[in-house]
Order: sequence, then C-alpha cells, then structure tokens
Amino acid sequence: MATNPLKQLADFGQSIWLDFIQRSMIASGELDRMIDEDGVSGITSNPAIFEKAINGSPDYDEAIHSLSAEGKGTVRIYEALAIDDVRRATDAFRPTYDRTEGRDGYVSLEVSPHLARDAAGTIEEARRLWEEVGRANLMIKVPATEAGLVAIERLISEGINVNVTLLFDLERYRQSAEAYLAGLRRRAKRGESIERVASVASFFLSRIDTAIDPVLEQFIAAGGAKADAATALLGKTAVACAKTAYGIYANLFDPEAVADLTTRGARPQRLLWASTSTKNPAYSDVMYVEPLIGPETVNTLPLETLNAYRDHGQPAARLGEGLIEALKVLKTLPDLGIDLDRVTARLEEEGIQKFIDPFDRLLASLEKHRVAAM
Repeated sequence: MATNPLKQLADFGQSIWLDFIQRSMIASGELDRMIDEDGVSGITSNPAIFEKAINGSPDYDEAIHSLSAEGKGTVRIYEALAIDDVRRATDAFRPTYDRTEGRDGYVSLEVSPHLARDAAGTIEEARRLWEEVGRANLMIKVPATEAGLVAIERLISEGINVNVTLLFDLERYRQSAEAYLAGLRRRAKRGESIERVASVASFFLSRIDTAIDPVLEQFIAAGGAKADAATALLGKTAVACAKTAYGIYANLFDPEAVADLTTRGARPQRLLWASTSTKNPAYSDVMYVEPLIGPETVNTLPLETLNAYRDHGQPAARLGEGLIEALKVLKTLPDLGIDLDRVTARLEEEGIQKFIDPFDRLLASLEKHRVAAM
C-alpha cells in the first residue's frame, strides 16, 4: 500500500492542519479518520468557515432552535455553536496534543472580525473565549493589524495561545513574531511558566498572487520590454514572500537570540501557510504546498487541497531552496511599478472585510431563526 503523501510531510518537520470545521465531520468520525490516516494534527477556523458550515448544512438547526427558544441573542447563539464545535474538535485532538507535548493538536477560534482595529476589545473577547472553551489546546485567532499586535503581546503574556492571522506583509510578520517574543519575556519576567504557551503566524498566500497576477498580465498583454519580466513572475510572488518570511523566522528564532526563553522551555512561533487553495485553474492545485515543505512549519489545507495532496503530492524538503530566486522576484516587482507594501496593506483591509461580511450574514441568518422560535 502506497504511503499517504500527507503523512509523509511530518518526516520533513511540517504539520498539516485542516482549514475547515463542521459538526457532522466530527460526529461522523471523519475527523478521527483524517487524524489517523492523513496525519492531520490541528484545525483552523474563521468566520467564513463557520458561516459556510452553519448556513450551508442542517447540522446546527436543532441547536439553533433550542438556543433561540432559551432567549439567547444572535451573537451568543453563534458563540455557543462555535464553542461547542471547537470543544469537540479540541477533545479529538487532545491525544495529538499530549503525544507531541503541546507542539500540535490545536484548534483555532477567531475573535469577532469587527474587533480587528480594537486592541482592548480583542483582548477582552479573547480572554472570555479562552475561559469559555476551557481547553489547553485552543488557539485564539487574532488578526495582525496594528491593534492586533498589541493584543498578541498581552495575550501571550497571559498564557493564552494565539494564532496570528491575516498576515500578508513581511514587516508585519516580523512585528507579530516580535510581539510573541515580547509577550513570552513579560510572562517569564513575572516568573510564570512559558513551556506550553503556543503560537503560529498564519501567512496568507494565494490572495497575494490573486492581487499581483492581473497587473503582470497587463504588462504581458501590452508586450514590450517588461513583458518577459512579468511572464517570469506570474504565480511566483506568494511563494517568494513565504520563503523570505522563513528567512526572517530563522533570524528571529536563532537559538542564541532566544536562549533566554528556550532554556525555560519556550518554543518558536511556527510559520503557518494559510490561504493555500489555488485560485487560478492554470496553476497546480498543490502549488502552495510543494515548495513550502520545511521544518517547524504548519500548512493549513482546505478539504479540496487536502484531497489533492493525498492524491498526487510529492513530499520533499523544498522550503530552503530557491531563496536567491525568491529575493529576485521581490526585487523585480518595483521595476514593474508594483509596490508590494501597498498591495499587502490593501489585502489586510480586504481580508478584514472578507471576514466581516460572512460573519454578518451568519448573524442575520441566526436572527431570523431566533425570531421564528419566539
């Protein structure tokens, strides 16, 4: 029997988390199968995923009716549904968490996307969700906005695990990693344990290429001197950013630089590759998996990408390859008049809205159920 390519990724130091959650998947045993057969070792969720799960299936209808009949408001109904799913999933991953001594086995739950620019509100809600879920292998998702950076440092200092999300920009990634380290040092200074405080930094990929490629295609269509350079960059920017981010990670978490923390049991904040489904059908459906396999990383895959990699993935350690080429890609963009910083700033703003919109749709749907149950 052929070895499952997904399970082979662990041989290269990479963990696979699922970018999806739904109640029937947990209840049916499908999640347990993915843990056993595919080596899936965590789950990430976000408002868009919950909107799809809750509005797109009958799994939650009975619970919604009961919660509505109890007189709960729409936000509390959503949180009750999400927390129930997250508790079930964290319990399913608890053996993984124990076996890996807290390296894997995490399930992520995001604060309200309306708090993306509100540090105090993010901290308050993160604390509350952390207490309500009540599981050591929970991660609270916090966007890497300027306000989010403040929240990340505070939450880590309080021993709350954080999944830093909506990362597009390399400098913002550096800042988020520094916030994690600062939080650990604040906690250590108080004499509190930092051994099981965990974090990942979720660097979003496909949206970068989706933003850059149309500009490159304009140069290609126009022909002329810039057409060849644009052609060479098509579909390359996101992976180039990821490989460059890994270089930043290696410097920030150099053993000597963090010796004061690692001697007390702290672990690096791993880079997590997010937004890994291929949006352009002309590209490989595993283009955000194959080139980014390397130690101390996580790749979070939606179901279609997970299935694709199981079918035809070719695992090998490639993350450290092509660093010079990656830097060349990023240096060539300005020659074509493309300001990557401006693009990633726009992607951050759009990313916030892309979570707000499904969150609000879900609340509107829950409100209809709530009124009908009265």
